[in-house]
Formats: sequence, C-alpha cells, structure tokens
Amino acid sequence: MGNHKIISKNKTNIHMRKFLYILIPVIICFLVGFTASHFQSESIQTWYPTLNKPAITPPNIAFPIAWNIIYLCIGISIGLILKSKERNKKFITSLFIIQLFLNFTWSISFFYLQNPLFGFINIILLDLAVLYYALKCYPTQKVSGILFIPYILWLSLATYLNAYILIYN
Repeated sequence: MGNHKIISKNKTNIHMRKFLYILIPVIICFLVGFTASHFQSESIQTWYPTLNKPAITPPNIAFPIAWNIIYLCIGISIGLILKSKERNKKFITSLFIIQLFLNFTWSISFFYLQNPLFGFINIILLDLAVLYYALKCYPTQKVSGILFIPYILWLSLATYLNAYILIYN
C-alpha cells in the first residue's frame, strides 16, 4: 500500500510540473501584453483615431480578442517546447524571447512614441522572428509551430496596417 501512495504522488507531481510548463509561459505572455497595453492606451484613445487607416482595419473590439487568443497560443507553444526533449530547446527559447521582446517594443515604438516608421521597422523584425521561430519548431514540435499560425496571420494584417499608416499619414 505504501508504494502505491508514493507512485501516485510522483505521478501527480509529474503532471503538475507538465502543467506548469504550459501555464507559466501563458501567464508571462499575458503579462507582457497587459504591460504593453498600458504604454499604448492613451494613444489608442487620442492619436490612433486621427490616423488615416485602410478600409480593412478591424473594429477596436477585435484587437483584444485576437491578442488574447494569440497570447494563449504562443504561451502554449513555448510551453510545449520547454517540456519537450527538443535538442534545440535553448535556441528556440531564445527565439521566443526575442519575438516576445519585439512584440512588446512594437507597442512602444508605434503607439507610445507615436512613430509609424519605428513601428514598421520593429514589426518587420517581429515578422521575421515569429516566422523563424515557427519554422524552427515545426520539424520536431509540429504543434508548437502550428500554434503560431494565428500570430503570423494577425501580424500580416498588423504589418499591412502599420505600412498603410506610415505611407498615408
């Protein structure tokens, strides 16, 4: 009976550790997004509405919905990498950190500094980092790469919007 309790407790600890490998990155992603939102909130209310934007600009409500889905997906993506036996785990984690940093600094470049040129340079670097991360994950951790597809699609739209605003304002 005693060994059964020890084995059961060990299994519970293993499951909890695996869960934390996913939960902690998701929380970090949401914290980065939450922090970035504080840098952009004033400009979203005062500066952004005055800009010329393309007809395909999503309604304001779409942005927090999209970003919540994206942060959840990318947090799970890196969590799966962290709990894997991936031999390039450190390199892929570094790529993830770089793209998350670029994600955060885009809000500062574009909204806080109200500088579409800096934002555009930043988002091009972000696009490259996100694509590179997804391509490096996919061969061995397909789900991690696939979880970046919503992010890639949203960034494609955001890059277009940033370019349009840069050109027409």
